[in-house]
Amino acid sequence: MARLIGINHVALEVDDVDEALAWYGRFFEFELRGRGGRMAFIDMGDQFIALSAGRDQAADESRHFGLVVDDKEAVRAALEQGGIPVRRSGSLDFHDPWGNHFQVVDYRDIQFTKTPAVLGAMGLDDLRKSEAAQHEIRDRGLAGP
Repeated sequence: MARLIGINHVALEVDDVDEALAWYGRFFEFELRGRGGRMAFIDMGDQFIALSAGRDQAADESRHFGLVVDDKEAVRAALEQGGIPVRRSGSLDFHDPWGNHFQVVDYRDIQFTKTPAVLGAMGLDDLRKSEAAQHEIRDRGLAGP
């Protein structure tokens, strides 16, 4: 039986790819990995988000995915400034105009880890885990030698 080891990408349906790129670009700094047909691919180092034109399902209320960023509070501030309803502190959840539900988490505070080479390629050499995240990583036996 195969073992789950990670997520390569997440595919999101949107009405219009160009509109979606412009909308997400208001809140996140990102590079476009590529485009093809009715799709665009947003780079996240060794992972990516695929945007696909043609949303045909209702908005998601409980189904969501966690998006990892280098500064969660900067995202909160940008969303607030952009008129997107978010809580003032704690969990950072929002919906895009196409009904996709996001939960934003800060890289420093979670066990998910990029390799030093990937962080370096992304220009994030100085991004470090919090003590709590380091403890969680060690407790799960995920720390290196």
